[in-house]
Amino acid sequence: MKPIVKSLHVQLNDIFDHLHANPELSWKEKKTTAYLKQLLERHGVRVNTFSDCTGLIAEIGSGQPVIAVRADMDALSQEVNGVIQANHSCAHDAHMTIAVGVLLTLNNQNLPKGTIRFIFQPAEEVGNGALKLVEKQVVDDVDYLYGVHLRPIQELKGGQATPAIIHGAGLFFKGKIIGEDTHGARPHLGVNAIEVGSTIVEQLKGIYLDPQVPYSVKMTKFQAGGEHANIIPGSAVFSIDMRAQTNECLQQLRKKVENSIEAIEKLYDLEIQLQVLDYVPAAEVDKQAEAMMEAAILKVLGQENFVKPIVTSGGDDFHFYTIKRPHIKATMLGLGANLTPGLHHPHMTFDRETILTGVEILAHTVVNTLNVDN
Repeated sequence: MKPIVKSLHVQLNDIFDHLHANPELSWKEKKTTAYLKQLLERHGVRVNTFSDCTGLIAEIGSGQPVIAVRADMDALSQEVNGVIQANHSCAHDAHMTIAVGVLLTLNNQNLPKGTIRFIFQPAEEVGNGALKLVEKQVVDDVDYLYGVHLRPIQELKGGQATPAIIHGAGLFFKGKIIGEDTHGARPHLGVNAIEVGSTIVEQLKGIYLDPQVPYSVKMTKFQAGGEHANIIPGSAVFSIDMRAQTNECLQQLRKKVENSIEAIEKLYDLEIQLQVLDYVPAAEVDKQAEAMMEAAILKVLGQENFVKPIVTSGGDDFHFYTIKRPHIKATMLGLGANLTPGLHHPHMTFDRETILTGVEILAHTVVNTLNVDN
């Protein structure tokens, strides 16, 4: 399989260059969808798109089992050299390139019976792209599901790989403190939204759960007041970021945050609105899928570059697939790529040779799975 993968080196570099140079935000990946559709149809691949959202499904083979490979498509909105713009700083351009590489590697090969489905999923960064595709029933008949994500150098060094990424769960609130402005000379006539926000921060610091399970909760945005220094703001908007290593711990954390907000409402006698902005569940890795991935890593990289499943505080909506469809056996490949300074950094860089490594590992994983089920 290695000669086939290496023969794709130039083509995959060109694909990555195009995707990297044309990032699109969540649910706006129209040009990316069109580009991938045209590219794959040129190779005779069956492609389906959706009338009401971006993303696409590509298939080769037929019959059972159905093995799916998922790649996320969207870029982040962030400041790059002083300009807010779409930017592929989470390696989704690499993930798409790897998925295309796996498809091109396996296409037209004499493989065991089975359908290999490639899911190019929109809107991972806002946490609901996977849910949309679940609603569209694209994984209802899937037996095995494999994902991929480049890892920062803090987790994996270049040339290393792990058969599972144990993502934590994350839940993100947006909130609003509702009150009226007050003259700076008469603070007793109103409630200072900044003081309310400070109380929220202090309450969040005082939340305690089982110390054996990693978790965190913090305010990540607070905006109140206008240009005048002599007006006490009565209203404000804020965001809260909550993370936990397990789904159970996250729900405990959510309850404590909601109880704290209710108590602060009563303390200040005002209204504080909370709304869930985003939610991603913790990973639920299938041992059989993990074993398939482990065998592929050992074959491609050897024992010296194999790393046991890594635990990370980051999240990914990939895990909605298994939570919503528990019959699916899934895991996500973690690839070391000398990725620095880190994911979501506006100037993130990585070793491009990792793309070929990812293609080879995932291609072997798919073939291993087909052989076991035939």
